[in-house]
Amino acid sequence: MFPSIANRLNRRYRSAVILTVVPGGILFTADLVRQLDFEIEMDGISCPHTPGDRHNNSNISYQQNITVSNKDVIIVDDAIESGGTMSRLVAHIAEYFPASIAVATLFVKPHRIAIPTEQYYAYETATDELLVGYGLPWQNKFRNLPCVKRLIK
Repeated sequence: MFPSIANRLNRRYRSAVILTVVPGGILFTADLVRQLDFEIEMDGISCPHTPGDRHNNSNISYQQNITVSNKDVIIVDDAIESGGTMSRLVAHIAEYFPASIAVATLFVKPHRIAIPTEQYYAYETATDELLVGYGLPWQNKFRNLPCVKRLIK
């Protein structure tokens, strides 16, 4: 379903911890990991946020069910909007001393802040329009739509 990301990850990794940002990244993660041909372990992380908020200060919830120390970690989410939340997640995981951290997302939006890590994404949107479906929410609704649609308010 996303062969370009999977192919690039397959060339880069022999094993990795897939760290899904929940709930948004669940659907994308499920489809992506079925295309990976390297050994994986899986865990989740959460940081509630408002899409586009560059200054998200909500609590990060990470139980560390899998040790990430000295392992390659790939943080998987549905989209990077402003980049603020993902930057915080990358910094948080770095505190656990992984061998490397990368980010894999379905969408990245323009005008996002720089995230100091390797990034893999399927689509770069041309605008900051709000998208819903396939894990992407609007007011905690529409995540279950089977395809991505532009939200018209």
